Amino acid sequence: MASDAGFVQYVCEQAGLGDALTSRKMFGEYALYLDGKVVGLVCNNQLFVKATEAGETLLGQVAKYPPYPGAKPQYRMDGELDDPALLNRLLRATVLALPPAKPKPAKRKPKSA
Repeated sequence: MASDAGFVQYVCEQAGLGDALTSRKMFGEYALYLDGKVVGLVCNNQLFVKATEAGETLLGQVAKYPPYPGAKPQYRMDGELDDPALLNRLLRATVLALPPAKPKPAKRKPKSA
């Protein structure tokens, strides 16, 4: 089941990060970006946040699940969606714990004849 845009909008509103948190549709699901880094995924209308030590410090012992078959396990946010302050802190801590975003390669100009 693919996620719907309304749920993604709800997640972004709950996080309270304004325009800093964006989403991009990918294969019927969505990636969530904060400061140019993927911090989570929305799959099957469920929010998954990348697992980090900073996230574990905030959440404590939380079960991790793969958002799709073959994916690395991530935190599945259920009740946390009802706690905007916690979700905001978690996404901010996650983005700080992730390595810098890799720069996109420059587009090559075609050779002229």
